[in-house]
Amino acid sequence: MSSQETFKIRGSADTSYLQRTIDQMIWEFMEAEQIPGLTLAIVQAPYIPRVVGYGLADEQQRRLAAPNTMWPVGPISQAFTAVAVMQLYEAGELDLNDSLGKYVTKVPSAWQEITILQLLRHASGLPDYRTEAKWQPFREWCFIELVDLIKEEQLHFAPGTEVELSATNFLLLTEIIEAVSGQSYHDFVTEKQIAFLGLRHTGFTEDLSSFKQEDLTQSANVHQRFKQDKLYIDPTETATSFTAQGAAVEYIRSSALKGFADLWASAQDISYWDIALAGSVLIHEAANRALVYAPWSLPDGRTVPAVAGWHFYQHRGLMDIKGSVPGYSAFLSRFTDAAELVCVTLLCNKEGVDFTNLGRRIAAAFGDLLATNYNDNELFLYEGQFSAAETVQRLEGELQQRGIPLFAKFDHAANAQQVNLDLRPTTVLVFGAPQVGTALMVADQSSALELPLKIAVWEDAAGSTWLAFPWLLKRLAAYNLPDQTVVVKMQRLLEDLVRKAGSIY
Repeated sequence: MSSQETFKIRGSADTSYLQRTIDQMIWEFMEAEQIPGLTLAIVQAPYIPRVVGYGLADEQQRRLAAPNTMWPVGPISQAFTAVAVMQLYEAGELDLNDSLGKYVTKVPSAWQEITILQLLRHASGLPDYRTEAKWQPFREWCFIELVDLIKEEQLHFAPGTEVELSATNFLLLTEIIEAVSGQSYHDFVTEKQIAFLGLRHTGFTEDLSSFKQEDLTQSANVHQRFKQDKLYIDPTETATSFTAQGAAVEYIRSSALKGFADLWASAQDISYWDIALAGSVLIHEAANRALVYAPWSLPDGRTVPAVAGWHFYQHRGLMDIKGSVPGYSAFLSRFTDAAELVCVTLLCNKEGVDFTNLGRRIAAAFGDLLATNYNDNELFLYEGQFSAAETVQRLEGELQQRGIPLFAKFDHAANAQQVNLDLRPTTVLVFGAPQVGTALMVADQSSALELPLKIAVWEDAAGSTWLAFPWLLKRLAAYNLPDQTVVVKMQRLLEDLVRKAGSIY
């Protein structure tokens, strides 16, 4: 920060970060990821000062992405399930240490003693029914059918000893919620969260028909009904995603991802709900909230930086929950720093999009306290959930698993010790595939300056672990490379490597 700049605090009208506006960041991201439409919502509690749509929520009918657009929120749905469980717990209707078998009998005997808390923590060892070849998200399922997909499989680990994301855990939680409450999962969540908070643009897939929207195929894809009917002014519309061949992606069935990824919502509704969750509106006691969004420990003492789909980080109390369903991606992050509560919600109609890096930069536009403190314009930065040493091990494992040669490993902290200097953990891994890099150098030999690839891992003064690499798309744009396809693939590879090495889920 230069002497001419001032420290940006809450209430600043400047919503840029490193001289780039939020609109610029989102436009560039949408171009790079080829995202048709996206809605962003920002929370600075108790306000939601910005909700804005970009692009098209439906490319064929030319519906705009807007504040009222409803998107599948994917794995964010887990957080609604966790709230439902905790509401029953606070009402004294169940105990988190109760076994599954107390409420659900139609499951294999090996599952019976798994506890509710282990299900919430993804610490059950249960296989994920989504990995089975017979499962698909576009048909209706009953509970027994989903159980039958995996009932012959062994538990992946003894319950409570490890963590592994599994939609099966949250399917079982919905069954417990129904057994205890006497209501369907749909009705319990609708009553206790959606209706209770007055969320007008949130529901399950089976509720979408109740949201009135104009059939634009009858009017050459031009809205007309708002001229006569006030209900169609600023309409609530569902987003649509399309395949590369132009076919609309089917809506997933709630029963196929029950409790795990079964909700639709607007970005503004997710923001409103998250403010309620951050306080005592939905879960009353702080200790109970900590059970569903705070790190916890395994019996062997290892800290688990994740619960109920949430990831937890070190920097400014950051937590996020994210993921995809067919055709769509969703992201919700929250900084819980004492100086500011900022939440970023991003929803779009493109599958497989990870908004973590973009969300971090958007949050930084609302306060310098939330910035990474590094040059996000030149580096792709990702905060990891593990120690620097464990992160390096995980990164090496990812390279080995993918058959990518590791050329060199520089442990700068160890080198510093050899000359009696102190340096926090700082390691650089150098790697690559000669058959890929050679093609770039054939096109422009000076591009050898950017090769081979490298990722740095370090621990900062606050104890956060960072993974970083130069933005290849920016660095290699300066070279005479007629085909950027290889560069794009390399950028995607590096992004995937840091996510896998730095994330528990």
